[in-house]
Amino acid sequence: MALLYELVWRLLHCLLQLQRAAAAWFRGRVWRRGGRLWRTAGAALLLPETLGFSSQKKTAKPRRYRWVADGKALEKLPLHVGLLVVEEDQQYTDIASLVVWCMAVGISYVSVYDHEGVFRRNNSRLMEEILKQQQELLGSESCKYSLEFLNNGTDQHVLTCPTVVKVLSPDDGKLSIVRAAQQLCKAVEQKERTSKDINVTVLDSLLRESKNIPDPDLVLKFGPVDSTLGFLPWHIRLTEFISLPSHKDVSYEDLLSALRCYAACEQRLGK
Repeated sequence: MALLYELVWRLLHCLLQLQRAAAAWFRGRVWRRGGRLWRTAGAALLLPETLGFSSQKKTAKPRRYRWVADGKALEKLPLHVGLLVVEEDQQYTDIASLVVWCMAVGISYVSVYDHEGVFRRNNSRLMEEILKQQQELLGSESCKYSLEFLNNGTDQHVLTCPTVVKVLSPDDGKLSIVRAAQQLCKAVEQKERTSKDINVTVLDSLLRESKNIPDPDLVLKFGPVDSTLGFLPWHIRLTEFISLPSHKDVSYEDLLSALRCYAACEQRLGK
């Protein structure tokens, strides 16, 4: 009986060894086949290069070309864009980027306004940031663009201009109307004018520091306040306003979307 148990035990032991050997052989076969599959897949992926059809890296065109193309693709492009900031914390870099993008798509005049006059008081800082962003965003192409900065009615020529940037404050809005009215009243008082001489044309000439700058076609308002907060009340009778949530972290796509919206709008001009 003991001999029978020993034979059964040896048989089971042999069967276990055979099972382990078969499992090892099977794993090896699967691994080798898998390796061949991976090598075959890799060869298929590399086949175009082997046959000489490797895709050549295209030299990426400067972003300037895309911006120029976007501007030309619009049905109409505003000649003068106003950037109206009604937020408490003004970001110079973001506003400077907007100015450079406007310049790149072909906008000739850009006005920057905040109701507290922060940008006006820090005019030099904003202009330095615009020149910095011009270099960063346009790179070597920045030399193909030039700016002219206007400040308080006096020209500050930085380079020969196709783009004019003007920084505005509340002094350019309602207060300018008050000053113009006072000037007319003083002229009448001093017999330089009569009351019959006062009309819209005369007032308009007093309110325009430079006749070469057109009224804004489009104003982008940044912030939650539904008000122009004194932005050039005399000059915006035909201006289209588009509101954006914030000027902070604004993107080129945000600007392009606003320009497309403007291009699609129908201006009836009082009809």
